[in-house]
Amino acid sequence: MRRTLQAIPLLLLISMGLFWIISNAPGGALAPYLQNPHITPADIARLKHNLGLDQPLPVQYVHWLARAVRGDFGWSTSNSEPVLQAILQRFPATLELMGASLIVALTVGLSAGIFSAVLPYSVWDYIITGFAFFGQSMPIFWFALMLQLGLAVHGIPLGFGYMIQLPSAGLSNSDTFNLGDRLAHLVLPTIALSFLSLALYSRFMRSSLLEVMNADYIRTASAKGLPFHTVLFKHGLKNALIPVVTVVAISLPTLIAGAVVTETIFAWPGMGRLFINALQQGDIALLMGYLCLVSVLVVFSNLLADVAYAWLDPRVKY
Repeated sequence: MRRTLQAIPLLLLISMGLFWIISNAPGGALAPYLQNPHITPADIARLKHNLGLDQPLPVQYVHWLARAVRGDFGWSTSNSEPVLQAILQRFPATLELMGASLIVALTVGLSAGIFSAVLPYSVWDYIITGFAFFGQSMPIFWFALMLQLGLAVHGIPLGFGYMIQLPSAGLSNSDTFNLGDRLAHLVLPTIALSFLSLALYSRFMRSSLLEVMNADYIRTASAKGLPFHTVLFKHGLKNALIPVVTVVAISLPTLIAGAVVTETIFAWPGMGRLFINALQQGDIALLMGYLCLVSVLVVFSNLLADVAYAWLDPRVKY
């Protein structure tokens, strides 16, 4: 509860900084209207008054905050609908993609890291390390395009003249819900978005578990005659996960940022694509609402990390 209460002033400071930056962006909130060649100075003055832009910036922020607390983040000029409605309509698609990517990254990344730590400096360890370095160094937009080219355009040959071609873009092929179709469309963007986090998790899991397995209490547990899997999973893994939790919490915002690129390339109808459209069209209200939501997710993910610390290691006190 104390950490949750401490997050409130932090979010207020973040919203102040975001409001100041966006308000001083080129064009400002009037950018969509200034593109009209027939607009007059009188029209601009009337728009400023109607939008409250003729008031000092602190007053504008207080008015915005009073509306935002009630769930009113303004009107989206690029979608012609309330900002909160535009975000909530696309949030499930982003949550679906982020959830699938996080599950894949945690499952494969942590398993690969444990396998590398159990067999250090072996052939398998070098192979996993090579894939991890590749995943951390490649640009996500390039990898996404290569996935489309290799698995969607050319397809996967199965032999006997059969071939699988995964969907290259979109959420589904029809308006009616089809689980198989949705999962097929989810494959490529999930691989593209999870690969960077997967590589990061495997490297941290390997190094953390190697350090823990050389500790005195692990040697004591082995000397008592405990089976290797008991020593590894009951005594070693739980302590090795403590630094990994930090990496996972920090990487959650990276999944959101990566979703901006991934959703754009794969035409995924989520918040990342919504953000790009708002940025291109100068939709200030939508940008502010999106960035505030991302800020809440970042603070919440760090709060979850603090709770996980105390569960993994009861000695951790705040």
